[in-house]
Amino acid sequence: MSDEARIDKWLWAARIFKTRSIAADAIKNGRVTIGGMNVKPSRMVKVGEVVSVRKPPVTYSFKLLKAIEQRVGAKLLPEIYENVTPRDQYELLEMNRISGFIDRQRGTGRPTKKDRRALDDFVGPALEGYVDFDFDDEDDDD
Repeated sequence: MSDEARIDKWLWAARIFKTRSIAADAIKNGRVTIGGMNVKPSRMVKVGEVVSVRKPPVTYSFKLLKAIEQRVGAKLLPEIYENVTPRDQYELLEMNRISGFIDRQRGTGRPTKKDRRALDDFVGPALEGYVDFDFDDEDDDD
């Protein structure tokens, strides 16, 4: 076992990301930092370094205990890294869960009741007289 590993492989092997390509994309998009600096997927990490991973709304921090490049079982994760994420980040995550759709960006997800009423008011007058559901005009030859 070596004392260093590629950051993209380590993030995948430590089960922080589901696939190595997702880990590499996160690194390229600046969501992974080491010592406050953005890194490249090929950056070698060493035991003792702290890796920060931003998965909105939380930034997780992990201290490397082992530099691995092969995926391990979930039971072995305490030997691979130590979670040093500050408590306030977990409080932020809990507040986000509780708030639900309060911080939802306009136009994303399901429309709220207010959005739906506004849509009905906007579309309603345009559709009046467009479809005739009056079936009394049919010939009845009974």
